[in-house]
Amino acid sequence: MQVVHVHMKVKPEFIESFKIATRANVAASSQEPGIARFEFYQEKEDETRFILVEAYRTEEDPARHKETAHYATWRDTVAGMMEEPRQGVWFTPLAPDGSEW
Repeated sequence: MQVVHVHMKVKPEFIESFKIATRANVAASSQEPGIARFEFYQEKEDETRFILVEAYRTEEDPARHKETAHYATWRDTVAGMMEEPRQGVWFTPLAPDGSEW
């Protein structure tokens, strides 16, 4: 499994438009067979900050996701809404016994 947290800071005037576009991307992405989890969060203390939590089943699935039409539409739609570039932080999920999942 591959897990990434994508951190985003949005220009204040685009918050609602960003949420609409991202919810559509989350809905479509959640239907991809290679995605185990695709979640969208807004920070409570700074409403311009968001995070996507994406869990992919294999190492190849993140690249497959980026080839989808819904990802391309989202990427192009939100590009001008960003206050700063998106930042992805990758994680290795660990099982309770300490092994990798």
